Amino acid sequence: MMRSLYSGVSGLQNHQVRMDVIGNNISNVNTNGFKKGRVTFQDMLSQTMSGAAKPTDDVGGINPKQVGLGMNVNSIDTIHTQGALQTTGVMTDIALQGNGFFILSEGEKTFYTRNGAFGLDQDGYLVNPANGLKVQGWMSQVDEQGNVVINTAGNREDLIIPVGSKDPAFATTDVRLACNLDKNAPQIGTEGQWQTSFDVYDSFGRTHRLEVRFQKDAAVANRWQATVVVDPQAAVDTNVIADVGAANGTNNTFLLDFDNNGVLQSVLDAQGDTLDTDALNVSVAFDVADADPDAGGGIYRQTFNLNLGTVGSPLDSITQYAENFSTKIREQNGYTMGYLETFKIDQSGVITGVYSNGANRALGQVALASFTNPGGLEKAGENNYVVSNNSGNAMVGTSGTEGRGKIIAGALEMSNVDLAEQFTDMIVTQRGFQANSKTITTSDQMLQELLTLKR
Repeated sequence: MMRSLYSGVSGLQNHQVRMDVIGNNISNVNTNGFKKGRVTFQDMLSQTMSGAAKPTDDVGGINPKQVGLGMNVNSIDTIHTQGALQTTGVMTDIALQGNGFFILSEGEKTFYTRNGAFGLDQDGYLVNPANGLKVQGWMSQVDEQGNVVINTAGNREDLIIPVGSKDPAFATTDVRLACNLDKNAPQIGTEGQWQTSFDVYDSFGRTHRLEVRFQKDAAVANRWQATVVVDPQAAVDTNVIADVGAANGTNNTFLLDFDNNGVLQSVLDAQGDTLDTDALNVSVAFDVADADPDAGGGIYRQTFNLNLGTVGSPLDSITQYAENFSTKIREQNGYTMGYLETFKIDQSGVITGVYSNGANRALGQVALASFTNPGGLEKAGENNYVVSNNSGNAMVGTSGTEGRGKIIAGALEMSNVDLAEQFTDMIVTQRGFQANSKTITTSDQMLQELLTLKR
C-alpha cells in the first residue's frame, strides 16, 4: 500500500521539475540567443515479486512480476535549434545563421554564446555591454609586402575597432590603364594628342596629376607613342622618366605595339628596352619636393609601375580597335591620410573599416566555435555557456567553415522558445501533477479504510 504513496510523491516532485523548466523557457521567450530546455522522464527501479521462469517440457515460461517504485528525471536537455532572426540595423549586432557560438573572454576564462548583442567600449574593444566580456577573433596584420592579411590559424585575441584612428598616407606604387586607342585616328602631327589623367599620391599624401598622352606613330603600323607627364602645371619640372626593364631611361616616352587584331603585343622605351611577354609594366619616376625643406629636405624621387595589361589579352589591357577613344586610368593604389569613420561586418565575420580617405581596410575577423556535442555545454548565466566533460573541446574557426553557420550583421537571433508548445507542455505537466496527487489521495483513503476495519 505504501509503494503507491511514494510513487505519487516521485511523480509530484519530478513534474515540479518539468514545470520549473517550462517556466524558465517562458520567462526567456524574448531573451536573445536563448535555447529552450526539455525534460524527459524515466521509471525508477522496480521491486520484483517473482522472477521469470523458462519453459519446461510440461509448461511454458513465466514472466517476472515487478512493481514499479515511481519515476525520475531522465534528462534536462538544451535544444539548440535555430531561432528566428530579428533585424536591428545596429552595426555591432551580429547573429548566427546555423551552427556555432561566439567566443567571449574574461581574462583566462572563456565563454560561448549565441547572443550577438555587442557594442564598443571606450577603448574600442568589441564587447558584450551587459558584462564587459570581450569578443574574440583575429586582428589584421601587414605582411612584408605591405598587404593587409588576417591569420585565422593564429591564436585568437580581443577584437578592437579603433574608431577615429588614423590611416597613414600611402604613396602610389601601381597605376593600371584600361583604354582603347582609336585605330582610325590620324597620325602624329596631323591633329592633337589624346590623353588621360588621374590623381596619384606621394608618401606625404599629397596629390599629383598624372597625364599619359598618346599619339599614333607615322612610321610604324599599329604603333603608338605615349608620353608620361606628372604635374604639368607645376612651376618646376618634375623630371619624369619612363623605363622598360633596366633603369637606364633618360626621357618620359615609350612605344606601344599592337597586332592586326588590335591586341597589345609589346612595349619599348626610348633606349630600346622591350617587353613582349606576360604583364607589361613601365617604371615611371618623378621628382617630389620635400614638405619641409627647412628641415634639411629637398627633392626625392618617387617611382610607380604603369601597368599596361597582359600580352595577347584584350580584356584587361590597352587595345587598338576602330572605336572611339576610351583613354582612362582604371585604378591606382595610393591615398591620402584618413580617419576611421565607420565599419561593417560581412557574412564571413570580417570587420572592414571605412576611412575618410575612401579606403576600406580589413581590421579583423570574428572567431566562431563549434562543438561535437553542443547539448553537453553547461549554462553559465547571462546567455553564456562553458565547456563540460561531455561537450568536447571547442573547435575554433571562421564563419562558413567546418559546419559553422554564417554571420548576419545588423541582426540578432531570437529565442527558440515556441509559446504554443510550452503552453501545451504546461497543460500536460499540470494534468500529470494532478494525477499523481490523486494517487496519493486515493492511497490515503485506502489506508483510512484499513484503519477502520477494527472498529
